[in-house]
Amino acid sequence: MKSKFLVPMAVAAGVLLTGCVITEKPTAEVKSTEQIVTSENVANTATKDGVVKQERKAKATKRMTQEELLASVRGGSYADYPRAQQFIEEMKAEGFEEAYLREVLGKAKRQTSILKAISRPAEGTLNWGQYRKIFLKEKRINQGVEFWQENRQALLDAEKKYGVPAEIIVSIIGVETRYGRITGSYRVLDALTTLGFDYPRRSEFFLGQLKEYLLLVREEQVEITSLKGSYAGAMGYGQFIPSSYRNFAIDFDEDGKRDIWKNKRDAIGSVANYFAEHKWKPGEPVISAVSFQKERDENWYSVGRKGLIPKHTLGEWQARGVQPQLDLDAEGKAILMRLVMGEDEQYWLGLHNFYVITRYNHSKLYAMAVYRLSEQIKAAYEKAESGQIAKK
Repeated sequence: MKSKFLVPMAVAAGVLLTGCVITEKPTAEVKSTEQIVTSENVANTATKDGVVKQERKAKATKRMTQEELLASVRGGSYADYPRAQQFIEEMKAEGFEEAYLREVLGKAKRQTSILKAISRPAEGTLNWGQYRKIFLKEKRINQGVEFWQENRQALLDAEKKYGVPAEIIVSIIGVETRYGRITGSYRVLDALTTLGFDYPRRSEFFLGQLKEYLLLVREEQVEITSLKGSYAGAMGYGQFIPSSYRNFAIDFDEDGKRDIWKNKRDAIGSVANYFAEHKWKPGEPVISAVSFQKERDENWYSVGRKGLIPKHTLGEWQARGVQPQLDLDAEGKAILMRLVMGEDEQYWLGLHNFYVITRYNHSKLYAMAVYRLSEQIKAAYEKAESGQIAKK
């Protein structure tokens, strides 16, 4: 859930772009998007040639163990940290008083549970078959239908204004927070300060988000310790990190506040605006199945974050013998994906709108889960609605 990254929607192991971190204590059924996407980004499950193990090993050597990380944590107030004075000077340039900044840092509470959670080694590599089972469950689909029915007008208005299908908006919120049921219980101030000052590997990123949070609090005129979110500082129904909130959150009900925590209309409009700002193309497909007319090259498949950026046109893919099932514009760009389901492999072209979904969270498995869930929610919603009409 997701900065213009971004995504996403936090470390959210991809950190979020928006901020896509689901919960600080994932259940056995719903693991944190943060951890799941970390596994996908680190292991790059689309490859099969040994690069996977090498990349995973290289990443692991850079990750501090919990013991090393916690041993490096200083005691006392964050206001007394060596990096604090530099941070204070940077924020003074934004118009903040030093006394206020020291007070804020003094209020921040170190959360060792956050450091333990973020320093856990990435879980075993998840392939598409394993990943989809986490999100494409009947319960989540049914809850998506209920959310759609309860917020029908807001979704209609958002789709009309921003061109983003209602099912995509509903699916994002369903993947990120199970429709607002799991939004995080950490104070955002504590999460960002803990990670900014006591997590060296991503210190600059989280200090940047702490800056954005201070600006957010000033702009929205809220108490700095009042807002809560995930352990990576992602907030609300759509899990926006502070930079995403400042750039993309909107006051969709026009009551003078951008409330993505309790106001479903604002949350829906904000997700739609995020997609629109990242150039969602209304009416265009997201993926296309393919067939191969020539021998394939292993180097063609999307790998890692860089592999999410479409570089080749459909015409170029066709010249290589990659034939899309859909009738597509030869000038449009796409990535080629190989996804594993059990003993089978699936081959897809990820089109422009697929790329837009990955701007919310930098993972092709995440984007595929959002899209497939959206299809099932839409089908279930239409069935439910037709049943209601038949009863009348």
